[in-house]
Amino acid sequence: MDNDIHLNRTEARAGTTPRVTRYVLSISLAAVVIIFALLLFLWR
Repeated sequence: MDNDIHLNRTEARAGTTPRVTRYVLSISLAAVVIIFALLLFLWR
């Protein structure tokens, strides 16, 4: 019953994580907030 495979985090992921998602999410969130703010002020 001791046939379990134990992998560390890097081996289980089997690749690199370039952290691009963090920048894409933050930039797109800021863009959406700016666009909605502009629409709010222009709508009045």
